[in-house]
Amino acid sequence: MRRREFITLLGSAAAAWPLAARAQQPAMPVIGILSPNSPGPAAHLLDAFRRGLAETGHVESQNVAIEYRLFEGRFDQLPELLATLIRRQVSVIATIGSATAVAAKAATQTIPIVFGVPEDPVRHGLVASLARPGGNATGINFFDREVTAKRIGLLHELVPAATRIAVLVNPTNAATMSSTMSELESAVSALGLQLRPYEASTSRDIDAAYASLVRERAEALFVQPDGFFLGRRVQLIALAARHALPATYNVREFVEAGGLMSYGTNVPDLYRQVGVYTGRILKGARPADLPVAQTTKFEFAINLQTAKLPASPCRRRCSPAPTR
Repeated sequence: MRRREFITLLGSAAAAWPLAARAQQPAMPVIGILSPNSPGPAAHLLDAFRRGLAETGHVESQNVAIEYRLFEGRFDQLPELLATLIRRQVSVIATIGSATAVAAKAATQTIPIVFGVPEDPVRHGLVASLARPGGNATGINFFDREVTAKRIGLLHELVPAATRIAVLVNPTNAATMSSTMSELESAVSALGLQLRPYEASTSRDIDAAYASLVRERAEALFVQPDGFFLGRRVQLIALAARHALPATYNVREFVEAGGLMSYGTNVPDLYRQVGVYTGRILKGARPADLPVAQTTKFEFAINLQTAKLPASPCRRRCSPAPTR
């Protein structure tokens, strides 16, 4: 071999070494996250999820990849979205909401699942017990169902003259709709309030529901905890203001956008906790051995500016805000 040819071959081999080294590096783990929220309104929640991951040393695009599946309350999309994550062979599936977690559990018994659910995960068959989950799922229980009675009680304190209460529910989120109505019916039996559910699963449905409840003279509104409604909070708050209807929501994001009042879980902290659990599993923890955590951060919020506006729904109906 001539000297020039030898140098050329040696140079080619050296250029190939970095490629070979990269090919031998382990693949970056991939997380799939399923949320019923909308991408824009959920941006701060996804930031909180990433902060939780970072607490365990995992940073997106550096040592972990994330596949986002935000389905805007369209629960009929869940089977296909889960199928794409399973085909992708993700390392962990993070889910928000009971229906989402139940669908994930039915879709895979092998991929670890980290959930954030408002109802009892044992009752939904997600875990064997809170202390020892025993399967491929664990996560956070955030008690939306348990605070329903508290929410309606606070609304009654704020608007004691209102007896006809409209309840906005999402029929595609059947589990949460059923539990919300059940808890409300138990809570209002001693308060002398009348409940009337109105269903909405699209923006057009929300407009139609408002037209109906205004026509039927609802005096206050209780909005079901639901990712779709959170994503449509600007529309909901504008309608409440237009029709001077006192309304209660489950999270402070509604109040921050101009809604009257809320009581419920600190949702960004919930996403952060789901991120922490997801990171712990990536580091080798088994879902079967990670006890289900129970959130302890609850928030009561009133938008005083909304309450004091000339066209406020509280102008003639609300009593002074209760002290909490």
